[in-house]
Amino acid sequence: MRVPVSTYRLQIRVGFTLDDAAELVDYLRDLGADWAYLSPLLEAASGSDHGYDVIDHSRVDPKRGGRGGLDRFSAAARAADLGVLVDIVPNHVGVADAAANAWWWDLLRLGRASRYAEAFDVDWAFGGDRVRIPVLGGTIEEAAAAGELRVVGDELHYVDNRFPLAPETIGLAASGASAVEVHAAQHYELMNWRRADAELNYRRFFAVNSLAGIRVEVPWVFDESHVEILRWLREGLADGLRVDHPDGLADPGGYLDRLAEGTDGAYVLVEKILEGPERLPSAWATDGTTGYDALADLDRVFVDPAGQAGLDALDASLRGGPSPVYEELIHDTKRGVADGILRSEVLRLERMLPTPVEGAADAIAELLTCFPVYRSYLPLGAEGLAAADALAREHRPDLAAALDVIVPQLAEPDAAIAIRFQQTSGMVMAKGVEDTAFYRYTRIGSLTEVGADPAEFAITVDEFHKRAARRQASWPASMTTLSTHDTKRGEDVRARLNVLAEVPDEWAGVLGELRSIASTGDGPFDTLIWQAIIGAWPASRERLHAYVEKAAREAGDSTTWTDPDVAFEERMHALVDAAFDDERAGALVDEFVERIAPAGWSNALGAKLLQLIGPGVPDVYQGSELWETSLVDPDNRRAVDFGERRRMLAALDAGALPPIDASGAAKLLVTSRALRLRRDRPELFTRYTPFSVVGPAAGHAIAFDRGGALAVATRLPVALAARGDDPWAGTELLRHAGPVVDVITGRRFEGGALSLSELLADYPVALLATVDSSPVDSSPVDSEESVVLVSPEQS
Repeated sequence: MRVPVSTYRLQIRVGFTLDDAAELVDYLRDLGADWAYLSPLLEAASGSDHGYDVIDHSRVDPKRGGRGGLDRFSAAARAADLGVLVDIVPNHVGVADAAANAWWWDLLRLGRASRYAEAFDVDWAFGGDRVRIPVLGGTIEEAAAAGELRVVGDELHYVDNRFPLAPETIGLAASGASAVEVHAAQHYELMNWRRADAELNYRRFFAVNSLAGIRVEVPWVFDESHVEILRWLREGLADGLRVDHPDGLADPGGYLDRLAEGTDGAYVLVEKILEGPERLPSAWATDGTTGYDALADLDRVFVDPAGQAGLDALDASLRGGPSPVYEELIHDTKRGVADGILRSEVLRLERMLPTPVEGAADAIAELLTCFPVYRSYLPLGAEGLAAADALAREHRPDLAAALDVIVPQLAEPDAAIAIRFQQTSGMVMAKGVEDTAFYRYTRIGSLTEVGADPAEFAITVDEFHKRAARRQASWPASMTTLSTHDTKRGEDVRARLNVLAEVPDEWAGVLGELRSIASTGDGPFDTLIWQAIIGAWPASRERLHAYVEKAAREAGDSTTWTDPDVAFEERMHALVDAAFDDERAGALVDEFVERIAPAGWSNALGAKLLQLIGPGVPDVYQGSELWETSLVDPDNRRAVDFGERRRMLAALDAGALPPIDASGAAKLLVTSRALRLRRDRPELFTRYTPFSVVGPAAGHAIAFDRGGALAVATRLPVALAARGDDPWAGTELLRHAGPVVDVITGRRFEGGALSLSELLADYPVALLATVDSSPVDSSPVDSEESVVLVSPEQS
């Protein structure tokens, strides 16, 4: 099995096809990436910009380059000695356009008699043997009366939506039947979209009606949905797979076993979000997660714990009362989801009970709410169900009798209701926490990130080392990341926002002035918006308007997707406009950003170095080798200017040592030198050993050795700068004697203890490597002896 040293994520879409990606492989190689990591490639719904709404498992999306495009990309990658990792989506398919998905179309045409009835997760009994399709704006009669529902040939049309007629009903309209009567004879029921929350009868991806779950646990469904994917591995077009949303599957472990069998044990990662001390099941046939667990640690070691009290006080003042206890907040948001957009899932679980139980739906919703992690994998994770049971009884003692009956059934690994409950708990967690609570718990936005626990404000250097050492020992080939297509904020937005913990009082003053100029009237949401503006500045007006609309509607406490509060949203958009149009507000934003940006850049370079050199397989999200200031999707899927990056990398390889400024060239320098060292000197990456820093500023440094590659980063830069003109005076990194080169600057150091005043004179980070005597052509390193592959020509 080939294992990547590092990866570089590319979003393949209509505007950036596989052929465009093929033209980029030389840049990825020069940058130092070991594998290219591609977003989903199978044919997706028309207009999809992400590829997670697959409509045809049998072919590469023609709009993204098709089979020929993948052939050409893989050939180019092979020529550049790059591996290929591809994202796949086994849990669901796109059904927004019924006619575009042959499986779904056949299901709607033939109902339970369809071969594909077994492929979809439909509760036929609840729908009266009909699949419920939530597309109507009113009733079916109203649609017909308005001329929106009509029979066209062998199809039933609703506005622009097309649906098949059952073969036995094709002649009904010609015989005088009305559109409503024809509809009544079909194997599907078109219903008002507002009924979906409680009355849907097919499993979805979370609460997305246009993404229908499929049952890959059925052998032929696995075979036919993976026929093209397995061909990629078999023919050498890809080397590994990233599995999207395994928690939606009936049997994730069994699925991974089947995938390992079909790929001959290829490198496989799972998009698994771990909560706190939760561990990835060791029995799974996977090499690790997609890295959100590492992201949380990398963020928090750069957060000043001393700022928590000040930010908590600010949050309380904005709320006009005590800040919410995070555990209580997520209980309420999860319960709101269980009672709201995922009510249909709760009611389906209730229907699966062998005998009726009084209060069952209420008890099931409370158990889902109280479940401490995304899901269990019974018999693994039974303690999660026990914890949920105990907490549910604490919150709702009136449900004890119902819980006495239900919980034992949920504890049976092979029980259908237990399997379904496990598939559902992750939905409630994701929608209730990431997509709701994260937009309400706003004291510092950098902590509300996918895979993170916002209640954990900061971690010590020692705790960071413990977690990194555990990653090295347990899952050394697991991915690490700082930005993805799913992160709520780009890595460098978070790095800048982390500075707020060093200046909480100053931030409170600036925020107060800004709110006096423009406010929504919702204090906690005001700080979320102003933090987004500060963190991503300079960002376009259009990007910020799109962000605040999504953030407010996801938060759901002042406005919602389904029932927008027009007055609130007008105030919200006016706040964004004030940053551009109000002279005083604009000046406040500019001045505060100028104040904290250098510290944010220091945090960003530190986090990037620790990620790239630390345990695991580091991924660089597209474009993030320069400052990554994206906000939530779709903002983080914006086009990347690779031409600019090529030119800047060439300048660095010609010997430039750039300043740390808005260009991001310093980050490109750190990224390329770290990636190249990691790829080309694997013997320097064999272990994880924390290194000691001593002296008055020791708390501002973090250092570790990977077996010959030693990373040093600055933390809490505002307080460090306050120490004076030579903030590192008297502070040293302790190491054994012997020559090393900082591959970032090319400077050579002899001896043991190194002065941080000297080591970090140019940049807030250093990457030391033992000297190799091999000559390096066209090297930007100014020394007689160099670290191999500081320049791409050595590859």
